[in-house]
This record gives sequence, C-alpha cells and structure tokens, in this order.
Amino acid sequence: MSTLSGLFSNNKEIILFVYGLGFFILGFAIMLQTRQSSRLELARNLRWLAAFGFLHAFHEWGDLFIPIQAEHVEDVMVKSLYLIQLALLAASFACLFEFGLAVLRPFRGSTWLRGLPAMVLAAWGFASFFVLLPLANDLTGWTFTSNALARYFIGFPGGTLAAYGLRVHAIRRIQPLNVPVIYRTLRIAGIALGLYAVLAGLIPPPVEFFPGNVINSVSFTQAVGVPPLVFRALLSIIVAVAVIRSLEIFDLETQRKLEEMEQQQIIRAEHDRLARELHDGAIQKVFTAGLLVESAARIAEPASEVGLRLERSVVVLNDAVADLRNNLAELHQWEALPSGKSVAEMLAELAHDPHYNTLANISLDVRLPESKSLSALRASHAMAITNEALANIMRHARASNVKIQAQDMGPRLQIQVSDDGAGFSPDAQPGYGLRNMRDRARLLNGEIAFTAAPGKGTTVTLEVPWID
Repeated sequence: MSTLSGLFSNNKEIILFVYGLGFFILGFAIMLQTRQSSRLELARNLRWLAAFGFLHAFHEWGDLFIPIQAEHVEDVMVKSLYLIQLALLAASFACLFEFGLAVLRPFRGSTWLRGLPAMVLAAWGFASFFVLLPLANDLTGWTFTSNALARYFIGFPGGTLAAYGLRVHAIRRIQPLNVPVIYRTLRIAGIALGLYAVLAGLIPPPVEFFPGNVINSVSFTQAVGVPPLVFRALLSIIVAVAVIRSLEIFDLETQRKLEEMEQQQIIRAEHDRLARELHDGAIQKVFTAGLLVESAARIAEPASEVGLRLERSVVVLNDAVADLRNNLAELHQWEALPSGKSVAEMLAELAHDPHYNTLANISLDVRLPESKSLSALRASHAMAITNEALANIMRHARASNVKIQAQDMGPRLQIQVSDDGAGFSPDAQPGYGLRNMRDRARLLNGEIAFTAAPGKGTTVTLEVPWID
C-alpha cells in the first residue's frame, strides 16, 4: 500500500497535468462545438460547463506551476498566486453550480434560484477574505479552511446539481430524439460529475472542523492507498470524453435541419408541379369546355330542355373554374410573403435564417432603390429561387462562406447567390431543384444562370423584370 502511495506521490506532477488537461480539453471542445442557435437548452447552458473546465484546469495547474515560479519571484508574489488559485477554485465551482441550475431550470421552474451561485460565491469571498483572513495566524491553515468551505458550500452542491441536471436533460430532451449512443454518454457524464461532486466537494485538505477533520485528503489516502487527486484526474478524463462525445447531438440536429429543408423543398416542388398542371392543364381544359357548352347553348332552342341543361352546365363549369383557381391560389399561399416588405427586407430574413447562418457565414450586399418593388406573387417566386439556392448550398456545397447580392439593373432586378464550396461540373445533369428554379424564373419572365466549377464554388444569378 505504501509503495502504491509512494508511486502516486512521486508522479504527482504528471497527475496534476492530466487532471487539468482533462478539464481544459472539456472547455475547449465545448467552446468550439456549441451552437448558440440550437433549439436544445443544453447548447445555451454548456458555456457554464466550459467556464468550469477552463477555471478548474488553471486551478489544478497552479499546484504544478506556482512551485516552479517560487524559485524566481518574491514571496509576496507567490502568496498572491496562491490566493488567485484559491479564487479560481471557488469561481470554477460556482460555474458548475450555475450549469446545474441552468440545465434544470426549464424542467423544475427554478427561476427563483437565478443568481444563487453568484451570491454563494460572494458570501464565500467575504467570509474568507474579510472575516477569516484577518483572524488567521497561519496562511496555510487559512488556505485549507477557505478551500474546504469552497468545496462544501459551492463544489458539492454545484457538482450534484450538474449531475442531476444532465440526467434530467438526457431523459427529457435527448432520449426522445432516439439517439441511444448520445443518451448513454450524457448519462455517463452525469454519473462521473456526481462522483466528482463527492470526491472534490467532500474531501478537502485537512482542517480543524467537522467533517474535514475526519474525512480529508490525508485520511482518504491512508484508508484507500490512493490519493483523491488520482480519482479526480480519472473522472476529469471521463467527463471530458463523455461530454465531447455528446456534442455530436449538435451535428445530428444540423443533419435533421438539412433533412427538414430537403423535405420542404420536395413539398415546394410538388406544389409547383401541381400548380402548373392546374394552370396549364385542368383550368384551361375546363374553361375551353365551358366555352364550347356556352356556344352550344346559344344555338339551342331558348326554352328547350337541351338549352336549359346547357345553361346549367355553363354555370357548373364556371364554378369548377373558380374552384380550381382557388385551389391554385391556396397552393401558392403557403409560401406567400407578407405584403409591404421590400426585397431587401426579405433577403435579410433569408440571410439571418438560423437554418442557414448556423451552417455557413452568410454576408449580404443589397443596393436597391426604395422606389422599386416586386408584387407579392413575383416576390414570393424570387425569394423561393433564392431560398432554393441557399438550400442547395447547405446540402451539397460544404461551403464556409456565402454571399447574397442584390442590385438594380434599370428595368430588371438582379439577385446573385455565390459560395466558396465544392461547385460542380458544367456537364453535370441538373437535378429537380435546378429545374424548379429555371421554371420559376420563366414564370417571372426572367433569366437564371449557374456558374460553377469543381472546387471553385457556385454562383446563381437571377434577373427578373421589376414589372411583368
């Protein structure tokens, strides 16, 4: 047992480095991956877990680097560094506390607890620096006491709440998404945080008051043979790996957004096909039939049975034409944009749509006069073409940057959507989406052009008359 304890003691620096590295990687991974526009509450609350990871990593690394600095700086500076390290410990636990409350808030209605971690941190700071420090005769004893208070009153409740919050969030939000791997890893992260709350929150340095005078880092090492630092380092790695693995939920959410966009595009294309068939086929045929029946009614005997039936047939056919036109209007109504909006405003809405701007950096360059505008129906077609261009970029181009430009070309409006994505070969067979865009451009009596090359992005240029 003593040999094992000596092994860990001799390698304390390595353990401290791994311990801090686990939580630092946790914070760094969250900072890189979190999607603030995500509809999951977890995305907005993970920043507190990232802050905990960074602050706690710096606290643990303090035990590694402060002794090295002590050889080169004055004693006052060394004491200041240890005070900063202690403050980092309490602040990191407060961030973990806030993370637990934030994750639980939508489920438990705990809005009244907002600000509690900050108040507990402030109370700890006041008690430690303004009450206990002036009374302390031994700086090391004061440091151990303040350390223990931070663990008892901030670290343990914060870690427990974070663990419970992850469990509740996994059950309420992640399990219904039918992603068992991410659900299990979040549960593992919650269990690891719960164990960490016990090992980091209830096992302080030796102090003179209960329970720290009975259960502390020294007594734990004597009883188990392994210092609590080792278990904390191991749990930091488990938490980091589990949370990073769980961050794939945001990629899954993005993929489902793309699938939703694709489904909307299919529905839109089907609506367009039905609308064209109604306009060019059924309505024209019924209207022609009505004209034929009407002409037959004129040559029939006015008071004859045949004439009366032909007149009723004309009325029925006119009603059928009216019903078909109403159906045609309803097919276009689902994509109609509110009246009174300018083209610039509608393009801005598309550029700021979270379905798009979370997948690529979209810039907008609009130079249009306020005196010119499109009718509501023509604007809906133009925006549908632009929307389709953006959807194609997000699904196929793997672009990082997208630029939407609009300018007045005299009698015509030009809208250009360009990206820096994969592009495509000019010989490639156009898909249904491109054909749909061309069909809409023809309905507007306009022109659309596609400029693309493999690896050099794609530019879609639409030019339509302001007035048909």
